[in-house]
Amino acid sequence: MAQLIDGKAISQQIKDELKAEVEALKNDGTDICLAVIQVGDDPASSVYVRNKKRACAYIGVESRAYELPEDTTEEQLVELVKELNADDTVNGILVQLPLPAQIDEDKIIRTISADKDVDGFHPESVGRLWIGEKGFLSCTPAGVIQLLKRSGIEIAGKECVIIGRSNIVGKPMAALLLRENGTVTVAHSRTKNLADVTRRADILIVVIDVGMHRDAENHLCGDVDFADVEPVASAITPVPGGVGPMTIAMLMNNCVETVRS
Repeated sequence: MAQLIDGKAISQQIKDELKAEVEALKNDGTDICLAVIQVGDDPASSVYVRNKKRACAYIGVESRAYELPEDTTEEQLVELVKELNADDTVNGILVQLPLPAQIDEDKIIRTISADKDVDGFHPESVGRLWIGEKGFLSCTPAGVIQLLKRSGIEIAGKECVIIGRSNIVGKPMAALLLRENGTVTVAHSRTKNLADVTRRADILIVVIDVGMHRDAENHLCGDVDFADVEPVASAITPVPGGVGPMTIAMLMNNCVETVRS
């Protein structure tokens, strides 16, 4: 029977630690504010934004919501982001993705100040990650690292295989595993003999889309066939309740990182 890695419990532990840190910062006169921008009313995005607001409220971070209509232009969104960049009372800026087709996501990511890029998507944040400098970490990969560490799973020297090479998860996941001295392989749609590649993995990380979708009965499930994999895995994360809660916990950590000395 595989060890079940409880993302809900570990994320709660992290949020409790952050809550205590934020309370201490407030006692010293330091407040933290996260600006959250959502364009349109995509149901999945609305759920993510709501969960982020709840996490902010729990740890004591102010969240300012900017809910824009679906037909918002790229120019209007750029202008709002620039205003928030210049607002000294705003520590972090999060633009919920995906954006409507008329808006260039890459342009918006690059418009966000690197000093307020709590998603860790800005090219400067990515560069700092790869060269090992302090900076904002992409939240989902950072959450995976915390899941492994806090579950007592050693990374150093292990064969780590990542399936997926996205800029948001796969590539930063590789960088973080390298930081932890893992031996990293990134597999993707052009990888040959994928089954052989995955069989040699000590740690296998699968993120084909966002790590979850819904089955025929509309239940949340992951990219991995849990029932088939569990008997041969030593440890596994469930969906829901695995990496998802950790993503939000690490976003909160990035918010606090904006004021750490």
